Amino acid sequence: MKTWGEKRYYSLDYYLKQTFGEKLYKLSLDGGMSCPNRDGTLGKDGCIFCSAGGSGDFAGNRNWSIREQLAFEKALVQKKHTGSSYIAYFQAYTNTYAPVSYLKRIFKEAVSEPDVKVLSIATRPDCLPEEVLSLLCDLNRIKPVWVELGLQTIHPESADFIRRGYSLDVFEKAVYDLKKRGISVIVHTILYLPGETKEMMLETVSYLNTLPIDGIKLQLLHVLKGTDLADYYERHPFPLPDLEEYERFLGEILSHLRPDIVVHRLTGDGPKSLLVAPLWTGNKRLVLNRIQKHLKDSDIWQGKSYLPPV
Repeated sequence: MKTWGEKRYYSLDYYLKQTFGEKLYKLSLDGGMSCPNRDGTLGKDGCIFCSAGGSGDFAGNRNWSIREQLAFEKALVQKKHTGSSYIAYFQAYTNTYAPVSYLKRIFKEAVSEPDVKVLSIATRPDCLPEEVLSLLCDLNRIKPVWVELGLQTIHPESADFIRRGYSLDVFEKAVYDLKKRGISVIVHTILYLPGETKEMMLETVSYLNTLPIDGIKLQLLHVLKGTDLADYYERHPFPLPDLEEYERFLGEILSHLRPDIVVHRLTGDGPKSLLVAPLWTGNKRLVLNRIQKHLKDSDIWQGKSYLPPV
């Protein structure tokens, strides 16, 4: 059976090395934006799991220019990144939720850096008006643009619980609007939301298999201090998997995933100072090593022939 490098799934590392000839390190940036789920447009409390940093707890300082943030982030990763190329990742809050003139300025500041090879933008599917789509299309002619959409789940009851604030048809429209313009789409999903069974999580993956997406981030639900989810967890403790269960189910998820979809994340991690549960995720290196070993040895791939996309 052929595999992608040493892994049994289409990993981001493999994709980057095949596409750019080397691994690119992601530099997390804060574009100084807010979110319609926080500023009163849709709500004031944000998604139930979202931290005060707008899910950008590792992003740069929003009081600095994009160029200053990039320089600082590069200096931080010099010891562990031996390459010379980067992904400029606008991570914190909703990164298309601003006037187009402002977005154009900060995005162009990022792509103007010679060693930035990709512009990656995390946003909501309900924050992609026509003028923003046109800007992204123009930027995509300069350097590859990835748009990361936070779907999390296809199930309405779970979406309501996490206060997502948009319907599935809005997400679908965003995917097709972006793909129509040749822009790569990466989808964020959250595994083990309260009340979701394994069958429900697999249904989310099966749904995504039907859409023209390019990548996926599989995020294990983290409970972080200061979030409404942490308050809920304290009052109504819900089950979260141990590492053994998670690595087994992750193998099942990956074996169901359409093989041309690039896997950008296997679990995710929150700041240790904020992490409430599951605590085992705090040792990122151990977790990833355990997951990779399990995936390599698992018999879940029996009878499946995964080939690199042509």
